[in-house]
Amino acid sequence: MTETSMTQETANPRRWQALAVLALVQFLVFTDGTIVNVALPSIQRDLGLTPGELTWVVNGYLLAAGGLLLVGGRLADLLGRRRVFMTGAALFALASLAAALATTAQVLVVARFLQGIGDALAVPSAMSLVALLFTDPQERAKAFAIWGGLAGLGSTAGVLLGGVLTDVASWHWIFYVNVPLALISLLLVPLLIKESRTPAMSRPDAVSALLIIGGLVAVIQGILSIATQPLLSAGVLGPLLGGLAAVAVFLVIQAKSGNPLVPLKFFRHRVRITGNLAMVALAGSTAAMFFLLVAYVQQILGFSPLQSGLAWLPFIAAYMAGLTTMAKLLPKLGPRWSMAAALFLAGSGLLLLSRIPVDGTYAIDLVPAMILIGLGGGGATPASQVASLTDVSQDDAGLGSGVVTTVLQLGQALGLAAIVTAATAYARGLEGEAAAAATAGYRLAFLIGATLLLAGALAVVALLRPKRSPVTQSLSDRPLPSASE
Repeated sequence: MTETSMTQETANPRRWQALAVLALVQFLVFTDGTIVNVALPSIQRDLGLTPGELTWVVNGYLLAAGGLLLVGGRLADLLGRRRVFMTGAALFALASLAAALATTAQVLVVARFLQGIGDALAVPSAMSLVALLFTDPQERAKAFAIWGGLAGLGSTAGVLLGGVLTDVASWHWIFYVNVPLALISLLLVPLLIKESRTPAMSRPDAVSALLIIGGLVAVIQGILSIATQPLLSAGVLGPLLGGLAAVAVFLVIQAKSGNPLVPLKFFRHRVRITGNLAMVALAGSTAAMFFLLVAYVQQILGFSPLQSGLAWLPFIAAYMAGLTTMAKLLPKLGPRWSMAAALFLAGSGLLLLSRIPVDGTYAIDLVPAMILIGLGGGGATPASQVASLTDVSQDDAGLGSGVVTTVLQLGQALGLAAIVTAATAYARGLEGEAAAAATAGYRLAFLIGATLLLAGALAVVALLRPKRSPVTQSLSDRPLPSASE
């Protein structure tokens, strides 16, 4: 039996312990995506960063991670999933230490780039290991419910921890905390998980790898530039069109290649495509929500960083409730109704936020909406991730995981750029007090996010409509099979 021909009879008896260790790095990586937001003013003040340099503290991470995720997943299949995971986790720990010790803008930005590279190596390889560890359909659904939920919980916890650590200690500690936790996974993974790779896979061509990396990096840069430059400026259109051209050439090469880096047939699966589209809607709308709601409570309601962080506790509690509920329901309901219901709840919460007043109160205007968004986000994240990996073969486990994490990063970048830019532009065009104008912009952004999620719920119901016959039943209306089936 090869390493990639696991069956239920040979499933790792310590798979749940292994999941806990792998999920620790998943949690850290997604926490790192938002933990910086609350600390940005302190970082700018201490290091004397210009607004442009401050932007790169966030964008450097997104560019490196989003551009390399697909290649990271494929490298895991080729070189060994455990090996690539440990390389990524080690790089993430070292880069976090460098960021914590940074005394200049240049060092901090380089450290953030390296953190993104560590993310691109660790997350898809860890996710593919989870797919191979759990061969029973119901166990796999529960495992991915936990895995996917921790991604969203990490993003939320980042806002909470960022406020607490910045206020109680200093911004340096938002990076220090990553180091010991990443080291724990490096020590335990070799004890719990055997190496797994695809021995027969030949090495993909370097041209394809460079095209997809460069293309995605350019596209992400173009999207992120929308927030600071005019839509039709060279700074936006140049990287955006150049990146799309590189991706187009990459797709042509993949269609003709006998050994494609990314087999295009991977994207012809109806449930997978629907799951990825749902993740784009969820990632984009919630990324903008985190960013703008932090700005609202600090700049409009006058919360301190500590108060701003603690304000997310109801959201976290609701998120955990949505996550645990989905872990039980997903194997029974399948992806169609699970994703639709969760997206509807989250969209309803954002619809409530679209009514916030300039003199709003936390308990009345924010908490009910945060609970709905938390419940929906806690359910939608694992449901969409399970759907996105439906029927992924063991040989393509790393590719599937790379696609999922790339979609998450691109969704976040797109949501931040498009929705936040729309809110800012709308607020600038209004007359009157700055606080009232800013709040009006927030309301517009939350309305856009709500529309995106509610439309996503309807799309999931339509796209995953069962096609029944006397003999067969559509995958979209029954529990998901394992990758080995």
